[in-house]
Amino acid sequence: MDNIRLILIFTLLFILLLIYQQWQIDYGQKPVNPAPVATTPLPADGNPVTSQANGLPTVMDKTHQATALPDVPSSQTLLPHQAIVSVETDVLKVAINTVGGDIRQMALPKYPVSLEEPDRPFQLLNDSLPNVFVAQSGLLPAEYAPTHQAIYQVNATQYRLADGEKTLEVVLTWRNEQGIQVDKIYTFTRGSYVVNVKHRVHNNGETPWQVRQYAQFQRTQVAEQGQSSFIHTYMGGAIASPSSLYEKLSFSDISDDKLNQEKRQGWANGWAAMIQHYFVSAWVPNKEEVFNYYTNVIKQGQRYVLGFYGQLETIEPKATHEFNLQFYAGPKIQDDLAALASGLELTVDYGWFWFISQPLFWLLSLLHGMFGNWGWAIIVLTLMIKLAFFHLSATSYKSMANMRRVQPRLMSIKERYGDDRAKMNQALMDLYKKEKINPLGGCLPILVQIPVFIALYWVLLESVELRQASFILWLDDLSRPDPFFVLPLIMGATMLLQHKLNPAPLDPVQQKVMMALPLVFTVFFAFFPSGLVLYWVVNNSLSIAQQWVITKKVVGEVKLD
Repeated sequence: MDNIRLILIFTLLFILLLIYQQWQIDYGQKPVNPAPVATTPLPADGNPVTSQANGLPTVMDKTHQATALPDVPSSQTLLPHQAIVSVETDVLKVAINTVGGDIRQMALPKYPVSLEEPDRPFQLLNDSLPNVFVAQSGLLPAEYAPTHQAIYQVNATQYRLADGEKTLEVVLTWRNEQGIQVDKIYTFTRGSYVVNVKHRVHNNGETPWQVRQYAQFQRTQVAEQGQSSFIHTYMGGAIASPSSLYEKLSFSDISDDKLNQEKRQGWANGWAAMIQHYFVSAWVPNKEEVFNYYTNVIKQGQRYVLGFYGQLETIEPKATHEFNLQFYAGPKIQDDLAALASGLELTVDYGWFWFISQPLFWLLSLLHGMFGNWGWAIIVLTLMIKLAFFHLSATSYKSMANMRRVQPRLMSIKERYGDDRAKMNQALMDLYKKEKINPLGGCLPILVQIPVFIALYWVLLESVELRQASFILWLDDLSRPDPFFVLPLIMGATMLLQHKLNPAPLDPVQQKVMMALPLVFTVFFAFFPSGLVLYWVVNNSLSIAQQWVITKKVVGEVKLD
């Protein structure tokens, strides 16, 4: 076993894993519609709570009777639709529907859909088929409190954050015949993707009023626009629970009612989010308050629901009470997410080696601050990683150089013993012992480096900072494949040169396989983000230089096999 063979084997297995993940998305078992009602844990007041078929958690009376509000479709959307309140800040374009005061649409002007359409902002939330994704909040129980299907009144339908203003408030109002008034207040802040959502309840009646707040997402499962078929990133739900700062709830988990089946009790310091590549939307309640979390599936339109509801509050006559939430919808900027809620920064999903990925991203960001270019930052980071593993790599290359030095004697042993594998292996072991060569000497250094490679892979794939980041010349977006395939071809050439520097395998079949692998990987990497291929090109080039010097020192003369 030699160094390059181990590298190629591990890399091939890694790419096969990515292909398998994509195959599961395209051809694997699809979610099925569960029963419309799923029981969740009892709240503090003892009243059972269910998730209705329209996704609304409803407190029922002691006879377990409740009337579900209809979920009326229209020609454009599966959701009830009335007047639209348009809100525009420097970083958000929002459409709020007066039905429930829901956030039905949200676009991000700072993040264009593509470089070819710089004036078209990325649409994160949307209420039109097939990609339904809306953020809803309200008060319960549904019999007399304003849910996400109540009708609100507004004084204006156009709001814009003016120059010089730091915040913008949008107020929607609901009233009933018992003298209850609820003001749903959205507060937008300049330069921020965090929206404060407040339900201010005025009890102008003569009797106490008991309600609780809730918030939830509804979305359909659709493929992300523009994502490569060779790259799979997580899309689905996530929560923070007492057992984990970051726990995924995939669409299949929601279909299987996994969260509700576990009969969890409520907890504080949590959040609920819907995640996709580069972007996240999250409801964040007050840290000190206890909330219960639930999931559901709405059959009509196959919409998945993830949300939470709070504890019952009693509002005395002539009193006022405020329910507060924070809503985030925007890019996965780790510092902003960490400041908003514990564990929310983990929605930048770096996988198993996140504890390695996060320091690598910190270092990459530091280098970007120095050079002002993500491409040069990747090159310098690759150089630093190579220097960190310099001695380990040197050990591996020395082992291969020694193997190359005795290559003629290895071939002679193979010819002498032919098909007698036992005698041939014994002769090989005697030769290794005599020459003080460890044929496995190149394995351990590479095994140590594999987690770092995987961690850096996810950094370059998941970090929104590299989205539409330019490098030089034709490489104007490091998150997309090289449009002219120059980097993949260079990478293939470096892999071929590395293969030539290594001792040829004794088995003719292995020789043919090893010769074919550079071509195979060139084809694969032609569809990978150019930032990843740039890392491979630089890493391979540095490896070739180091291996060339060591091989020449050990062997005396380097001839490419």
